[in-house]
Formats: sequence, structure tokens, C-alpha cells
Amino acid sequence: MSWIKSSQVDAFDACFVSLDCGGKVNFTDDLGLEWISDNQFPYGEVANILLANETRKQYMTLRYFPADNRKYCYTLEVKARTRYLVRASFLYGNFDNSNVYPKFDIALGATYWSTIVISDASTMEVRELIFLAMAPTISVCLSNATTGQPFISTLELRQFNGSIYYTDHETQFFLSVSARINFGANSEDPVRYPDDPFDRIWVSDSLKKANYLVDVAPGTKKVSTTMPIYVNRDERPPVKVMQTAVVGTNGSLTYRLNLNGFPGFGWAVCYFAEIEDLSPTDSRIFRLVLPNMPEVSKAAVNILENAHGKYQLYEPGYPNISLPFVFSFKFLKATESTRGPLLNAMEINSYLEINLGSLDMTAIIGLVSKYPLANWAQEGGDPCLPVPWSWLRCSSDPQPRITSIFLSGKNLTGNIPSDITNLPSLIELWLDGNSFTGPIPDFTGCTELKIIHLENNHLTGAYSLVVALRWRFRNASKLRFTS
Repeated sequence: MSWIKSSQVDAFDACFVSLDCGGKVNFTDDLGLEWISDNQFPYGEVANILLANETRKQYMTLRYFPADNRKYCYTLEVKARTRYLVRASFLYGNFDNSNVYPKFDIALGATYWSTIVISDASTMEVRELIFLAMAPTISVCLSNATTGQPFISTLELRQFNGSIYYTDHETQFFLSVSARINFGANSEDPVRYPDDPFDRIWVSDSLKKANYLVDVAPGTKKVSTTMPIYVNRDERPPVKVMQTAVVGTNGSLTYRLNLNGFPGFGWAVCYFAEIEDLSPTDSRIFRLVLPNMPEVSKAAVNILENAHGKYQLYEPGYPNISLPFVFSFKFLKATESTRGPLLNAMEINSYLEINLGSLDMTAIIGLVSKYPLANWAQEGGDPCLPVPWSWLRCSSDPQPRITSIFLSGKNLTGNIPSDITNLPSLIELWLDGNSFTGPIPDFTGCTELKIIHLENNHLTGAYSLVVALRWRFRNASKLRFTS
């Protein structure tokens, strides 16, 4: 089951796919999310983690793969021209009883996404991308293990509505989620579905972890309300997140955190709603101060004025801002303000450049579509990136070309697919030891072809092809034709 179809998702929300990697049965969790087992996935092995304190069913199992030279991909159906969040989770849990912490890569299609570095058995690594679907499917692929074995605990897909997370650059860049913080949270628990209908995970500012929300300014106080907040615009943060905030009672809010995916350019927004009772003589005006970025601190924030009233969302931000890895920021009260700054939530995403992938995608997809049940035809992802399919070799260009095909002895029948003749950089072709019949196609479009193996098939017309190719490739180092 390398392909996960939307029809497999329960009717409660056909916009969600929640894949329990290594799970044996489908189930519904405490949040009401339907989890699908990947027990038909053709690759890898399943294991249970060895953590007694992990009770969430979807994280108690995982699927792991050999530490070899190939990639292992899950392919998910999507709607073209629609934005999605894809989330992959990795909980090692000493599943292999070796305490060798894995390190490997994850990719979305041809685009390198992140390197997963496991530092202990009980810490879960989570990666999220926001993307605009440009095709009917996407593939999430694991590869390039340098220690341990690649593995995955869960894979989730969440569909957005309308213009949420629209950027001018969405056909050139994914948004890699670096921080999504719920300030003023009442507990360490994250806010997610059903409080967030899109099932984004809003991490609590009460959670204590290394290099996360340190340097908190004196006088920082949590405030909250039970009043409903109007959030039906912009990125539509959940009401529960907007009902809590931090206030700098001494005039400032100061934080520092490490941002995965930076330094670089990113998309950053703050979420504000006035949830305190201000008297007619009170005002709340403040500025964002970033080190070495004086132009950012020029604009003043007046939540009541900008949001047009209390309990209303105001979402200022920067769609393209350069940020460091160690991100220090301060909200500072304006001189004329009577109240300190207030912050409900913050979201920061880094821009991840999309790799357009192999230039031979159309031809090679045409080839594999003729053998939908073959194991070799189900590897998924881009044929060349981040590593080639096991039966291909590719050039090293940024947009690679296919240079070799190795399909010897695969029990292939029928005519040799004409799609192969549309590979102009093909140098080697190994189709020997199959049961191909019929004529040999015209390979004159494969202008770099030097080595071709057709022996031990049942082909016709081989002699004329040999003559033609010996003339066309008279400088070839090796030509072998046997039908």
C-alpha cells in the first residue's frame, strides 16, 4: 500500500489522512482522528517501541527500512492546486534494542526536506511542511541513513481551505514549519484537532525544553478569557489559542529560541487579540524589536485599533524576512502606552526551495505505469532524487536525466515500451532475460545510447536494428544485441 487514497479516510473528514506506520489495524484515537494502518505497504519491517510510558497507539509501532542506497516512499493522493500540511513523526523508542541512534534524510518528492537526527530514545522528532499540490499525488521518502536504520512512526496529511498560507512564492518554495507557539497556554499540552479544525499543532509556551523560549523578561504574565474570539480570516488560528496570551507588565516581552531551517528567509506572523479589559484611559501600543533590524521596529502595534475592537484577530507579519538560527525578539511598550505588550501566538516557517526533479519524469512514469503490480515499479517519489530508484542511474545535474536502466530478468512481457525511446541521455539499457515479444522500437532518439542488452527475449527485427545502431553509434564503446 505505497499509495494512500482519500477513499480510505473515514467520512468524518475526507481532508485528513492519518497513517499509523507499523500499525496492524485501523482505529480512532482520543481526539477523534481516524488512523489507517500501513500493513499493506510493500517495503520495510514493523516493530514495537520499548517505551513503557508511551500509551498513544499510533506511536507505539513504527516501520523501519534497510540502511541501503535506495529510498522508501509513501505516496498520498491530493487535490491539485490545493494547500496541505504534511507531518511526519519519528519516535525511536529503541525499537531495535541497540541504542544506535538513527540519522537519515526525509524528502517530499524530489525536494530534500530535512535530516532526522535521533538524540535519545524518548524524544519525538516532528517535521511539517506546508505546500501547494501541483499534481494528483505526493511522495514522502526516507533515504541516506548514515547511522542506524531509517524509520517512521506516523505520516499525516491535512488539507487547508481557501487562501490560508498563500504566498507569492508557493510554486517555487515550500513552507517548512519552524515554530508554532501558543503563548499564555494553561498547560504543557499542545492545542490541535478538534480545537484547530486543520489539526495544526500549537506548542505550549509552558513546555520546558532546551533552547526554546528562554530569556523571558521579568514581569511576563499569562492572561486568558472565556469570551469567543473572531478568527475567521487570514490563517484562522484556533479560538482556544487566541483566548490566552502573555503580557509584559513591566513594559516588555522578550524571548529567544532556535529556529530549524534557519538562517535564511522565512514567513513569520504574530497573532494578536485584545482579551484584557482596558479602561477608556488605557492604551496598548508596542513595537517589535529585532537585533540588527531597525526597520522592523518602526511600525507600532495597537491591537484594538488594528483589529477593530476587542476579541478580534489581528495578524501582522512578514511574508519574506531573513532570520537567524538563534532568534531573539522583543515587544517593547511605546512611551505613550499605559499597558505593556500582549502576544497570543506566533508562527514562523522557513522557505524550502522546491526541486523540480528529473527531466525524464513523463517518460519513466509512462514506463512504470505499464507494470502497476511489479515491486520495482512501486518505489515512488522522483526517479532520480534524492537518490535514484534501485533500477536506475541518473546524471548529477540539478535536474537530472536518466542514464541507465537495469531491468534484466524481471519477467516482463509484451512489446518493449516505447517510453524508453524518449530518454535522450540514456547510455545503458539492460532488458535481457525477459519475455518481450514483437519488434524492437526505434532508439535513434536515444542519442547517447552505447550499451544495450536484449538477449534472451523473443523479439523480431533485431538485425535491422543492429545495422542502424552500429551506423548511428559507430563510436560507441560497446554494443550487444541478441534476440
